[in-house]
Amino acid sequence: MRYDYLIVGSGLFGAVFAYEMNKRGKKVLVIDKRDHIAGNIYTESTLDINVHKYGAHIFHTSNQKVWGYINQFATFNHYINSPIARYHEELYNLPFNMNTFSKMWGVVTPAQAKEEIARQIAELHIEEPKNLEEQALSLAGRDVYEKLVKGYTEKQWGRDCKDLPAFIIKRLPLRFTYDNNYFNDPYQGIPVGGYTAIIEKMLDGIEVKTDTCYQEYIEISGTGAEKTFADKEGNVFDKVLYTGMIDEYFGYQLGHLEYRSLRFEQEEMPECENYQGNAVVNYTDRETPYTRIIEHKHFEFGKQPGTVITKEYPAEWKPGDEPYYPVNNEKNNTLFEEYRKLAQAETKVLFGGRLGQYQYYDMDKVIAAALQMVEENS
Repeated sequence: MRYDYLIVGSGLFGAVFAYEMNKRGKKVLVIDKRDHIAGNIYTESTLDINVHKYGAHIFHTSNQKVWGYINQFATFNHYINSPIARYHEELYNLPFNMNTFSKMWGVVTPAQAKEEIARQIAELHIEEPKNLEEQALSLAGRDVYEKLVKGYTEKQWGRDCKDLPAFIIKRLPLRFTYDNNYFNDPYQGIPVGGYTAIIEKMLDGIEVKTDTCYQEYIEISGTGAEKTFADKEGNVFDKVLYTGMIDEYFGYQLGHLEYRSLRFEQEEMPECENYQGNAVVNYTDRETPYTRIIEHKHFEFGKQPGTVITKEYPAEWKPGDEPYYPVNNEKNNTLFEEYRKLAQAETKVLFGGRLGQYQYYDMDKVIAAALQMVEENS
């Protein structure tokens, strides 16, 4: 059988592309190396709670077209992301706002908060920040940095802030209002029933194979415009959309791109109705090994008798681990540019998503990029 597209990866990028191409009459096959669809936005029901298996995913966008698009596939609730930061036994609101500053210093007006931050910055005499620590100190002063930035960032990156480049933190969002809404986007929420149901609707009527690794599944012959892609059953694919790691596609021939990974510890608590009172609590001290605890029921305002929590542990990525965040420093970006040149020479292969394009994407940006690729190839 002949297919117009083999789509490698059933995450949001691959699913949007598959849905749109199928709608345009193209014959597509979707494969995924995992045993389930939906990639990192996969949710599954545990204790009647939709659990985000690969970390919290909160949909937010300023793009009205994208918001309208995703609402075809789900009803979104009015969840507002308002995380809590826990520094030892002290609790602070995020993003940094007047609630944060009032709790930290006892100030009550924006002028008082600005004055305290300016005083702390002036005492440091940092003119040109040489590393992330100096950059953060020069933006927010010592108290905010020490309690809310330093430990969390060092756990995220697995390195001392003095050893991280300043450009990682271009700015720190200091808000001088009593507003705990983390995002500025006008559209925000969680899909009622979880994200997996969205991908199921996108892939309805499309052939999908899970537990299927591209490198083991596809046999390639020829080169350039004469290159052909076929599976062991004799099916032939005119083109490929690859949403896996771009360096993996090319057999790491130029070297490995670097990523940060995550490890999750999930705990079911059938007898606990409410563990922490908020969906997201960040642990900003260096001593606590995890960066945050997610209590999933709060994303959908759940009233279930039990609860499910997930602790997130950042990890150094190594081949075989799940890559989550590209390390977009100068070294890796230079290497990616070399891989991008190889990708541009592949006349029958498209590369999409955060791994195929080696950049971090919010979900709305994933949808926009996938729709643009559809238009470019229709």
